[in-house]
Amino acid sequence: MGVIKEKRRLKKDARAAVRKDALKTQYFAKMNDVPTSPRKMRLVADMIRGMEAYKALSVLKYSTKNASNGLEKLLRSAIANWEQKNDRKADNGELYISSIFVDEGRTLKRLRPAPQGRGYRIRKRSNHVTIYVDSINSQDKN
Repeated sequence: MGVIKEKRRLKKDARAAVRKDALKTQYFAKMNDVPTSPRKMRLVADMIRGMEAYKALSVLKYSTKNASNGLEKLLRSAIANWEQKNDRKADNGELYISSIFVDEGRTLKRLRPAPQGRGYRIRKRSNHVTIYVDSINSQDKN
């Protein structure tokens, strides 16, 4: 029984090492439990999907949507992660948003008083956002 568990653990460790090595070549930033609904965040994410990174920053800066403030900060973090891993500053027009997705986070359930002693349920939704950036030069190589 112990030998089987040991083999299973070694397989799991090997898969984790492969996954960790794959993340070293990707440049991303994550933001968890953002207190806006995923639907509202996806509207802003769709505006900048596939766009050049610094152009996307200016679009987010002048957007009237409240969700754009968090996404702007997250995109700056992803650019900084790219610069950290490559040991140089990113030039204007060099980076683009290769992938961005919004996942649904936990939902807080609250009760609101309603007529005749009832209570209506309010769902306060949250989301998780992940942005991947990459250099335009690496896209040409692939």
